[in-house]
This record gives sequence, structure tokens and C-alpha cells, in this order.
Amino acid sequence: MSLVTTRLLWCLRQPRLLKNRVLSYSTSSTPRITTHYTVVPRETDSRWKDVPMERFADQADVVIVGGGPAGLSAAIRLRQLCKEKGKDLRVCVIEKSSYIGAHTLSGACIEPRALDELIPDWKEKGSPVKQIVTEDKFSILTETGRIPVPIFRGLPMHNHGNYIVRLGHVVKWLGEQAESLGVELYPGYAASEILYHEDGSVKGVATNDVGIAKDGSPKSTFERGMEFHSKIVIFGEGCHGHLAKQLYKKFNLRANCEPQSYGIGLKELWEVEPAKHRPGKTEHTTGWPLSTTTYGGSFIYHLGEEGQHLVAIGYVVGLDYTNPYLSPFREFQRFKHHPYVAPLLEGGKRIGYGARALNEGGIQSLPRLAFPGGLLAGCSPGFLNVPKVKGTHNAMKTGMLAAETAFEAIANGVTGETKGLHLPEYEQRVKESWVWDELYQIRNVRPSFHSPLGFYGGMMYTGLFAWLLRGKEPWTLSHGAPDYARLKPASECKAIEYPKPDGKISFDLLTSVALTGTNHDHDEPAHLTLKDDSVPVQRNLAIYDGPEQRYCPAGVYEFIDTEDGKAKRLQINAQNCIHCKTCDIKDPSQNINWVTPQGGEGPAYDGM
Repeated sequence: MSLVTTRLLWCLRQPRLLKNRVLSYSTSSTPRITTHYTVVPRETDSRWKDVPMERFADQADVVIVGGGPAGLSAAIRLRQLCKEKGKDLRVCVIEKSSYIGAHTLSGACIEPRALDELIPDWKEKGSPVKQIVTEDKFSILTETGRIPVPIFRGLPMHNHGNYIVRLGHVVKWLGEQAESLGVELYPGYAASEILYHEDGSVKGVATNDVGIAKDGSPKSTFERGMEFHSKIVIFGEGCHGHLAKQLYKKFNLRANCEPQSYGIGLKELWEVEPAKHRPGKTEHTTGWPLSTTTYGGSFIYHLGEEGQHLVAIGYVVGLDYTNPYLSPFREFQRFKHHPYVAPLLEGGKRIGYGARALNEGGIQSLPRLAFPGGLLAGCSPGFLNVPKVKGTHNAMKTGMLAAETAFEAIANGVTGETKGLHLPEYEQRVKESWVWDELYQIRNVRPSFHSPLGFYGGMMYTGLFAWLLRGKEPWTLSHGAPDYARLKPASECKAIEYPKPDGKISFDLLTSVALTGTNHDHDEPAHLTLKDDSVPVQRNLAIYDGPEQRYCPAGVYEFIDTEDGKAKRLQINAQNCIHCKTCDIKDPSQNINWVTPQGGEGPAYDGM
């Protein structure tokens, strides 16, 4: 056994080391992949020597990063309080997508509780929340059959009183409500950097620079980003936000919680034949095609769009799976051919596709939510209710609580030991809210699937404790190792043979990505950065058979032959990226770091 092989195997058995650092496997023969300034500093690059680097700065009272349900709810609540209390705070929302809602992807069957609190007359204000749930089904699928499971009132899957929506349209409407209250919205501006006061507290954020060539050099069109300073910054980036990752390290926010656990959700929007359309019907399945040791399941929602017979169909796979040959995208395509599912889609037309990572860790994995100068809200820290398959209501509520905390502090002239306001009372508000009660009740459902009984143990646990005892058991289960550390070497796993797509019900990856409308400048540094360019081939490919080429739902990562044909190299097709963040989460070497591309780039979802 060679020294290199021995070292690789030792590293494989030491996942904790990889959490803190990436071992160097660089060689002179490794092709250069990463040119982004976060890895290749401009200070050491002579091409940047005489480039002016000053930035314009603007001042607001509250800056909100992320124009999703949490961020917009926070913005709306802030301006509502201004109107109620006779104050005038400047509130700015910075959103990386080209328009509000363009990066939003969810099932989505939403619980209106938070919306009722935020905008009680939402029905009169033209909200796109219209189709109430009329029918609920839950099934366990075998390879050829279906086992129906009754949904009793009180079970997480009980959806009566909820609404089936296209969440991107709901977010767009929330943006309109925010603007009508005086919120300043800045879509197309990606917050790429956190700014700090001299005392270490958060000062604000800066948007990304533009006009940088693919090789990392400045173009003639280069422009610096803009700085937004504020008394408090609310971070509502969504799952696995790239700024939140930095905050976790800077303020040690994850010191007293478990590693976050994740899933990847893939979704398609279909026009089905009118006779098969049942507006208001929701259906969830688990079981086939996944093994009993892999967490996941499907959703099928019949929308109530006027003049259209639309069905949202999707599949979620827990990213704690162990087989590196598993492809979440191809599992989803295979699922649609099940005898119970295929008839719904036959004769229909797929009109949308997308994917997004989601937090599944629950209360055990929540970081500290407050730090000097900032607050975390929504799916960024992770308030998804996994067995309900819902998080929008919790994201909105935490955004509202963050807004109320920030408003009180600013309106009352609160000061502290740091220039950036430190508001730990926000965490207490969250713990005293119905969000905490809800998540506490179901805290053990997701980790129960790691029991020796696997899938069946989790199902039994959900029925017994989450429904009958409402989470009153005197223990809290652990998620265990982080998702990236759970992959087994390819040599210990069986390759999965997936059927070829038929082009009618199942489709190939690139045809699917074309439906996302994703777009990135071809001449800019890849925003999928590598800490070490040699790791993908010398570790990931050598040990795990290159899992990034399978867990990515957009065909971003490819292992192709080198020019001499004697080896493989990684090719990153950054233009394909749909900003799901799965690569940053599941990479077994934790070598991939997702950073923002230019503002306005990425998918252009229409009501996904």
C-alpha cells in the first residue's frame, strides 16, 4: 500500500479533522480551477495593483439580507411598527435574485398562521394565497404498490386549513406590500461581504464587485460593490446562507448546538390533463425508490390556478445518505414512473424544474440567533418543521420577532458595549413563541430515523410520540455526525443503476436545468470555489467516485479526461448553478465553498 493511499484512508477515518481544515493534496500537475478573490487574494495579484478599491457607503436603520418570507416579513413588520408608533426608520432589503421571488422554491403547502398575524386582511389585498386544501393523502410506496396511511387530526401531515401556493408568487406579493409601506427593496444586489466595526460587531454588508474576468483579473468595466451600514442587520438568506456560515465562525454561534442536518428538495411544475386535476388535493409518499436507510419522500400538490391545471410534484432526499452513488435527481425521475404516480403525469407537460437545500436539524441544530450587530431569522438558522414539510410560517414569524426586537431597541435609543446592537432578547422571544413550541414537539422525529430500525423506526416514532404524546418524552435524540461525514467509500457501496429517462415522464439533467432560467456571466470567476484544487480528484474521486457529479441537481460538476487522456480533472460548469447549496453541504472533504456570483444571476423561477 502506497504512502498516499495510507494517508487517504487515515483521513477518511478522521472526519472531524476535515471539519476544521482541508489537508493539502496540491501537486504541480493539478489544473488551476479556482480564481475567485476569496481564495486567490487580490493583495498578492499584481493585476490589481493600481485598481481603485473605494466603495460608496449608505446608512440605514435596519438592513435585511434576503428578500424571502423571513426578510420581507421583518421589513413589513418594521414599517408597520413605524406607522403605529409614529417613527420613521429606514429599512433596506438586499436580495441577490434579479427580481423578488426569482430564487424562491418550495412545495408549497403553507400554514397561514404567521400571515394572519402579519397582514390580517391578506385576502382583501389580492394575495395569491387562494387554494385551500380540500383533500389529504399519505402513502408508503413499495416498488409496485401503495400502502395508504390514514391522516388523523393532529398528525404533522394533516393539512386541512392550509393553502397550496406557488411560493415565489407569494413572496413577490409580500414584496409589493413591503414597498407600499416604504421599505426599500434592492433586488439584483448580492450581499457578498460582512462589514465590522473596530470593536468586532457587525457594521453592515457590502454587495459584490462586478466586472471581473474568469481568470480573476479586473475588466475595463470593473466596479466596486456598495456598502450598506445599519444599527442592526437581519440575516434571512435562506438555508445554508454563505454570510451566515461566516457569522457562525466569527461569533462561535454553533458552540452549543448539534451540526445542522439537511435535505435536498427537487421540484417540477406540471400541466396535467383536466380530468386528472383535483384542485386542493395534497399527497405525500415515502418508501420506494429509496432504501429503508435513506430518509426522504415526495409531495404532490394540485394547485388552483385559474385557467390552468397545474400540479407541483417534488422529492426530498435527506443529505445524510451514505451511498456515494446515490443521485437525488435520478431518484426523483425514477419515482415518477411508479405505477401509482405515472398515470397523473401521462399526457401532461412539464413546465418548471428547480431544487434547493433545506434545513432538517430542528431545535437541536439551532445556533445562537443574536450577536453584536445582527440577528438570524428564517431558514438561515433553520426553523423548518420536517414532519409537516413546512417552514414558511416559522420563517415569517421569526422575521416578525426579529423586527419587533430591533424596532424596540432603535426606537428607545438602546446602546450597548458594542457599536452594533446586541439583542439577545430576540432569542427569548423566539423561545416564548409558538414557533418554539411547534419545533420542540417534533424535535425527535427526524433523528429517530437513525435508529437501528431506520425508516420503520422513524415512522413508529412519529406516530407514537409526535402524535400521541406531542413531544413530551423526557429525552432529546441526537442527529449524530454531520451529513458530509456520512458518505462511505465507493468500494463499500453498490453502484445504483438508474433507468434512462423517457423524455415524457422522466428527463435528463440538462433538459431540466434549461427550465430554471438560470444565467451567469460566462466570463467571471466561478462562484463554486475550492479551498484546494487537487482535492476533487485526489480525494473525492479516488475514494468516493466523485459524488459531486451525482448530488448536484444542475450538472455543475463533471470529471472529464485531461488533455493527454491519462487522468481525470474536475470541470465546474458554474453557469448551470441554481443556487441550491447542496455541494457546499455534502462535499465529503468540505472543500467547496459557495459564494455569491454577480447580483441578479442564478435561476429565474416563475412561482416555484
